[in-house]
Amino acid sequence: MTDLFEKSIQTLELPRVLERLAEQAVTAEGKERCAALRPLTDADDVKRRLAETTAAVELMTLSGTPSFSGVKPVGASLQRANMGGALNTRELLDIAAVLRAARSAKEYADGRAGGEKRTCIDHLFASLTPNRYLEEKITGSIVGEDEIADSASPELASIRRHIRSTASKVRDILNKLISSNQAKYLQEAIITQRNDRYVVPVKSEHKNEVPGLVHDVSSSGSTFFIEPMGVVKANNELRELQAREEKEIERILAELSAECASYREDIAQNYDLLILLDVIFARAKLSYRMKGAEPRIVSRGIYLRRARHPLLDPNKAVPNDLMLGEEFDTLVITGPNTGGKTVTLKTIGLLVLMAQCGLHIPVDGDSHIQVFSRVLADVGDEQSIAQSLSTFSSHMVNIVGILEAADDETLILFDELGAGTDPIEGAALAAAIIESARELGALVAATTHYAELKVYAMTTKGVENASCEFNVDSLAPTYRLLIGIPGKSNAFAISERLGLPKHIIQKAADRLDAENVRFEDVLTQLDEQRQQMEQEKENAAKLRREMENSAKVAREYREKLEQERAKAVEKAQAEARRILEEARETADQVFQELNDMRKRQRKEEDWQRVNEARSGLKHRLNEAEDKLGRRKETPAPPPTRPAKAGDTVELVKMGTQATVLSVNKDGSLQLQAGILKITAKQSEVRVVEGESQTKKEAQKVIRRAEHKLRSLGASPEVDLRGMMTDEAVGALDIFLDNAVMGRLTEVVVIHGKGTGAVRKAVREHLKRSRYVKSFRPGRYGEGEDGVTVVELK
Repeated sequence: MTDLFEKSIQTLELPRVLERLAEQAVTAEGKERCAALRPLTDADDVKRRLAETTAAVELMTLSGTPSFSGVKPVGASLQRANMGGALNTRELLDIAAVLRAARSAKEYADGRAGGEKRTCIDHLFASLTPNRYLEEKITGSIVGEDEIADSASPELASIRRHIRSTASKVRDILNKLISSNQAKYLQEAIITQRNDRYVVPVKSEHKNEVPGLVHDVSSSGSTFFIEPMGVVKANNELRELQAREEKEIERILAELSAECASYREDIAQNYDLLILLDVIFARAKLSYRMKGAEPRIVSRGIYLRRARHPLLDPNKAVPNDLMLGEEFDTLVITGPNTGGKTVTLKTIGLLVLMAQCGLHIPVDGDSHIQVFSRVLADVGDEQSIAQSLSTFSSHMVNIVGILEAADDETLILFDELGAGTDPIEGAALAAAIIESARELGALVAATTHYAELKVYAMTTKGVENASCEFNVDSLAPTYRLLIGIPGKSNAFAISERLGLPKHIIQKAADRLDAENVRFEDVLTQLDEQRQQMEQEKENAAKLRREMENSAKVAREYREKLEQERAKAVEKAQAEARRILEEARETADQVFQELNDMRKRQRKEEDWQRVNEARSGLKHRLNEAEDKLGRRKETPAPPPTRPAKAGDTVELVKMGTQATVLSVNKDGSLQLQAGILKITAKQSEVRVVEGESQTKKEAQKVIRRAEHKLRSLGASPEVDLRGMMTDEAVGALDIFLDNAVMGRLTEVVVIHGKGTGAVRKAVREHLKRSRYVKSFRPGRYGEGEDGVTVVELK
């Protein structure tokens, strides 16, 4: 990366964005890597980084972020452990924290549902190698930086038991001394320690009264800290135990260090992967806070849809559509000062740099960028007193370097190109510089005040004007970028609004040449036409929204009608089912009467005729049911006349039919609805001019059944000999229906022996019949294997 490219990165304020990125990282090294990010110049690398950020955003949305807390550098510790050195407790706890974070991240990835979409960072989680054995061994052995757990080893636990026991013995001896007649020699009745040995404070004048070893004297000399001779041996034993404890702790730390050294490669890899994941998820968090999106990477051109500068307040920043490199390779931005030209220029460069760092950018979807080998910017006041350079000279030094480094993979940004010198020469120089950059194949965006450059952009193919809108009435910029329209300086209008006398403004206007005046007039007319077109566009959008709302209301009304029609159809079908059910109930009553008759006339009946009659009745009932299923729903006819006695009417509110018994003097009707007698007004009923075809059909079936079957009954046997298998199974079905209706408990099916096909089909069908409880072949004298005796449920 060249110094000029790095200087442009600083100018476009990428480091400020990276500072915000570093705030999202958890680990110290992750923060450093975020701050040190620099744009990639290979399109595949940029795509990979952007895809990683997108994957992290998706995971964060579904499952939150994995934990990276406590992850600290462990490389130096692992290297020293590998060389045979013993690590201290802090270093071992840091290694355990890395192992814990690796295990947590692995569980985070494994905890996702199996059906969830795989991402491009799954392999990073899969490469983690948790080591719960070593993690728990370290955390189980080390309680804190200054404390080793008793459970670290059996030897340490034993030593500490003896230490506690010996210390208790020492305190008991000293307590006895404090409670004895020697207590009067003590400064205070307490036990304390000096040089890790238990002592008592003795008054200086009685130091010889308490035989023992003097370990310390108070600063005033009034107190001697004496170890009585009675506890010297116990204190010596205690010191020996403490030395053994320290030696055992050193052994435990050395053992843990050796364990870490044996897994050093896995631990080091875990650390690197965790830092990488921390940086990736930091990019995802920044994307969430900026409401960013992943731009597509294309071979040529920039299109940033509703782009916003990432360092501005998102609630105040005005989004703009920015484009360059497709229909035109150079964008000349004009307009008054403080109108947002420089912000627009920086937005283009900064968003390109961010995307090439793998960051999502604050744009709407369907944005895309080209990957540049360098982004070179000449922005801001470059005046240098130390180098005795004017603003113009400093800009020119930058521009010379930019033109020397530029090629067809360069994005060049010029702010106030040609400023700081004579306007005529400056404008001509600016146009020549832009033309030279275009000849190199670079994409160029430049801001300017020069009217000559506006004309240059209007008359040169591949160069496009743009302007930052300014509200003259409020003397405030709107920060809207208008591509295709050159901007006005508005100097006269602004000056007038600020109170400059009109005669001065008129004098200034008189000094303008006619060509400049005409050009400004053309710009004014263009701006007026633009505002008019925008107003018409807004009106058209309003009409479109109104039409969409009307269409929505119409759709809802049509859906409501469909629902009401469906309810009406359902109601009619329910009525039809009710009529059919009444028909079936009547038929059941007929069959019950037939059963009674069968008991009296069994010997005289023609069973085949009974079966045929029953089959005919079932056929007609099924036909009536089919007609009900096929019947189209038609609206009920309106009443044509007042009801009179004998008419059939329908109660409108109840949907129930009734017969008119009489018409009362007041015009009300006396109705018979089933077993109920009802009084209703003429307005509450409508005359039904005819019965439904379905009800007539059902009543005909009932009358035929009553006429034909009152003298018929059910046979206890059926003869299927001579029939084909399909025909026999059908006849068997009818026979079983009749037998069940006739309340028979046992029947005989005659099928003959023959080839056995009918017998096999009959018995297979009997296995599946819901009427059959059991069946068996006939016995001797019953027909043997030529018949089947069936027991019905």
